[in-house]
Amino acid sequence: MSFKLSIGIYGLENLYGGSPRGLIEVAQKAEAAGIDQLSMTDHVVMGSRTDRYPYGEFPSPPETPWLEPMTIEAAIAGSTDKIELSQGILISPLRSAALLAKQVGTLDALAPGRVVMGLGTGWQREEFEASGLPFAGRKSYMFEQIGAMKALWKDAPASYQGEKIAFNDIYCRPAPETVPCWVGVKANEENCKAIAQVADGWIPIEQDPAVFGEGVKALHRAFEDAGRDPAELQVRAMVEHKFDANGNPDYQATIDTIPAMLEAGATYIEILPLYFVYDVAMFDEFFGRLAEAKKQFA
Repeated sequence: MSFKLSIGIYGLENLYGGSPRGLIEVAQKAEAAGIDQLSMTDHVVMGSRTDRYPYGEFPSPPETPWLEPMTIEAAIAGSTDKIELSQGILISPLRSAALLAKQVGTLDALAPGRVVMGLGTGWQREEFEASGLPFAGRKSYMFEQIGAMKALWKDAPASYQGEKIAFNDIYCRPAPETVPCWVGVKANEENCKAIAQVADGWIPIEQDPAVFGEGVKALHRAFEDAGRDPAELQVRAMVEHKFDANGNPDYQATIDTIPAMLEAGATYIEILPLYFVYDVAMFDEFFGRLAEAKKQFA
């Protein structure tokens, strides 16, 4: 079963003394080993109430440096040739549709055909308030944003009429020929319909194949209802990182979860190297093991 491997590069700059330039080397090593994609996390600013994180314990204190994904990926784009550049996720409602369309177009000009947008709504109200933007309605804005960006990339001049975004005879160049837009939202009926209308892929929050597999089925039905081929849907799912009885990361047990993920409909498998790599010298071996695992399950 064919699939692609994605690595989340969150936290890996810490292995380089906190230097963002280290992520360029990580990307180059991953590309050399045949890893298909990398993704970056995103927070523009952080409030102190990380205890309100809705998906368990937040992984870092609020003062943790968060690198801006589009900026870092532009640097990576100029230093690599094949690896796809994505996010997991970019909080797109913190950026205007026009600005994000230009950022994506510029990134694609640096890395033609290698940009895959992973978009989401964010969860912290303080982040939106500090940015002078409304927290309410951010999901509907995100879906309009995708439609508006695709209009800007397709036509010159472009027009778009939505409830939150509207423009007439607007130019936005450079423009990519195509950039897939994946979203990280729950696969309820409303969201599945919206994804099928404007988006290209799904980034499930759940790691359990039995759970996100039901979401894949719902999305396939939504694609059919929208007159789209369900095979077009891309699904990037995060592995459930396993640990032994002593709390140490268990690489093999983690990798062994992949077949069930593929059976559930994942087309991209994402893994976080930070659980398994403790020193820069370990990257080559780790990425090589991942490449072998991909061959094993393909």
